Amino acid sequence: MSNDEIARLIGRVALRDRAAFDCLYGRTSAKLFGIILRMLKDRPEAEDVLQEVYVKIWHNAAKFQDVGLNPVSWLIAIARNHAIDRIRARQPNAMPLDAAHEIADDAPDPEQEALASAQRHRIEECLGRLKPMRAAAIRGAYVEGYSYQELAARHRLPLNTLRTWLRRGLLSLKECLER
Repeated sequence: MSNDEIARLIGRVALRDRAAFDCLYGRTSAKLFGIILRMLKDRPEAEDVLQEVYVKIWHNAAKFQDVGLNPVSWLIAIARNHAIDRIRARQPNAMPLDAAHEIADDAPDPEQEALASAQRHRIEECLGRLKPMRAAAIRGAYVEGYSYQELAARHRLPLNTLRTWLRRGLLSLKECLER
């Protein structure tokens, strides 16, 4: 069948001529089905898509005149686009951004690990410059999470003395780290 005959059939389909639609289907469905089947690789799904394509052709035949394409190219474009839509629909939906936060890896990346390691080393070096009892009190309070009362009891010191140790120790650490 020539392009002119297919164009005339599409024109008659635009006027809701069922006989022209049957003829158009009979002359073009095998070609469109082959294209859809190659794309989808699933015969039952390709049959469904072919049916949907012809429904779309029935509803959009009036638009063919406005496009100015070769009639077979127009039919193939409709079939391809619909098959592509079906392939996209198979893809799992993207995860909402809020849910993606839940699967994010909170672990530090290598650069952050290197910086943290260097900072830990620097802090340990500065803690090593303090008197051992004061360094132990700082570790106990700020690393191990002991309360001031627990540390005062552990080191057998009055509470205010322990607080003074911690305050002075932190000031010494700050000075050391700023160098």
